[in-house]
Amino acid sequence: MFHRRPAPGEPPFVHVGDRVATGAEVGLVEAMKTFTPVVADRAGVIRAVHVEDARVVEYGQALFDLEPEPTAGWGAS
Repeated sequence: MFHRRPAPGEPPFVHVGDRVATGAEVGLVEAMKTFTPVVADRAGVIRAVHVEDARVVEYGQALFDLEPEPTAGWGAS
C-alpha cells in the first residue's frame, strides 16, 4: 500500500510543483505492517502524482513524475 502522508490527518509529503532534493522522502510503502520510505533518486520538481493515498500498488508501478533539475554544463559559471 502506498501512503502519501506520514500519518492520517497529516499533509502529503509532496504536491505537484514541489521541488525535492536527492534523498527527500516523498511517500511510504507499507508491506506486512512494515513502512519503507520512498525517496527521490535525484533533485527535481514533482510534475505528477500517479497514486492516491492509501492505495494498493504493484512492484515497479510509477508513483510520481519527477522532472530532474538541470545540471550545470561545461563552462557554466
